[in-house]
Amino acid sequence: MLEKKIQALHFTVDEYNKEGVIAHKELISQYGSVPIEQADVIVALGGDGFMLHTLHKAMALDTPVFGMNLGSIGFLMNDYNTKSLIKRIEEALSVVVSPLRMDARYCSQGSETFYALNEVSLLRQLHQAAKIRIHVDGRVRLEKLIGDGIIIATAAGSTAYNFSASGPILPITSNLITMTPISPFRPRRWRGALLPDDVAIRLEVLEPEKRPVSVSADYQEARNVCAVDICKAKSKTVTLLYDSHQTLAERIIAEQFES
Repeated sequence: MLEKKIQALHFTVDEYNKEGVIAHKELISQYGSVPIEQADVIVALGGDGFMLHTLHKAMALDTPVFGMNLGSIGFLMNDYNTKSLIKRIEEALSVVVSPLRMDARYCSQGSETFYALNEVSLLRQLHQAAKIRIHVDGRVRLEKLIGDGIIIATAAGSTAYNFSASGPILPITSNLITMTPISPFRPRRWRGALLPDDVAIRLEVLEPEKRPVSVSADYQEARNVCAVDICKAKSKTVTLLYDSHQTLAERIIAEQFES
């Protein structure tokens, strides 16, 4: 729960969401909207993809985010309801999450840093399977994974792409990350690993010229990488706000019992 009264909101909307654009205008008319840098809370209108974009912006501003679902799934969002919105936000429960830091090392030299709140995923770029060597804390743990790729997911992101690839769902307070292969061909029976979230992971691409690999951190992509280094970005956080009856922790638990 927030410790201060809410004085100023910033409403942001997925501009491709027609319903959201209409709602955005109505909410600004009702509650007003300040520039994002001046806001006590950012209110995001859209779906989970748009929420991820908003959270990356909020991370740089250290401003909490309250999402309202106007998308298809809305796992990261609250229900859309405009009544008593400020009171609702002030009574909301907060969850603070840290992203993964991902350093992508290009085969053409140089590197680039990205942050992922949901997952880092390595994917083959062409028809041939990727070959990836897995290091954990400086030690080779798997000499060669052959398959479509691999996902490193946070607890917050474990219900997304990771779960679709048959990875486990992690409680939000677990301090774990999951490593999930995508369509593994060899080792055929390796189904991934659960790791403490303070480990250092290196994913080394084998035969990168013959078998090029791209890497994504949430919605940000780098292509033709030779290695990827991943660790928890402890110095960065973002705060998500949820109605008390439908917290992120509760959603993650409930997701495991969905049929």
